[in-house]
Amino acid sequence: MTEFVEKMKKVHEEAAAALMKTQEEMKQYVDRSRRETEEWKKRDRVVLSMKDLVFKERLVRKLMERYVGPYAIEEVVLLNAVKLQLPSLMRIHLVVNVSQIV
Repeated sequence: MTEFVEKMKKVHEEAAAALMKTQEEMKQYVDRSRRETEEWKKRDRVVLSMKDLVFKERLVRKLMERYVGPYAIEEVVLLNAVKLQLPSLMRIHLVVNVSQIV
């Protein structure tokens, strides 16, 4: 019985080591494409990218503006998300990812 327990402990340790190695490799791979984000503060003025926004009244995407704004940051929700003071005519969520603002 002790042989079985020792064998299972050894297999468990090998599996844990393999998972840690794989996790470190994946982290290195992902970190290559990561960049530092800017520190956004309340009341900073930013422009919003129109790249991923869809508006029904504007059918020709080619003629749309690339950026709209500037809009003030109402609140920094997370490091990668901010809440903007958008006009009520823009029917989009007020919290946007920082990749969408300049």
